[in-house]
Amino acid sequence: MDARFNLFDNEIAVKFAKRFANSAMVIHQSPLPKSTQELVSLRASQINGCGWCIDMHTKEAAAAGETPVRLNLVAAWRESTVFTEAEQAALALAEEGTRLADAHQGVSDETWAQVRKHYDDDQIAALVALVALINAANRLAVIVHQKGGSYEPGMFAAATS
Repeated sequence: MDARFNLFDNEIAVKFAKRFANSAMVIHQSPLPKSTQELVSLRASQINGCGWCIDMHTKEAAAAGETPVRLNLVAAWRESTVFTEAEQAALALAEEGTRLADAHQGVSDETWAQVRKHYDDDQIAALVALVALINAANRLAVIVHQKGGSYEPGMFAAATS
């Protein structure tokens, strides 16, 4: 199935994408580790079935030096040994924050306690904002059927600059 609508070929969509990218810069410039940012974005995108975002965050993470083993195991992070406790806490938050409709309590107290254990307030602010932002990005791409496969590292930044 082809994309329903080209978000990069519409004046309003491009204006929105630029502002969206500006909000993402706050997170990218935060003290939250870049590898954690990509892992969280990848996991939420997997849950939401967003091929465009999976493609983007896999390639951006690889370009930044993330290993193929870790990228391949993100979907099964609980069943692997390659993620730190801090990354596991962030991935749990990503999952619970993405699956809000599946869990009436949203993010569990246990997950929140693990996040508090491993991240300071600035990192938590960035992490919470990131989970919200990637879920919004997933929805934009899924609604218009933006397909994965053609993304090149740095492409989004170039398109929204």
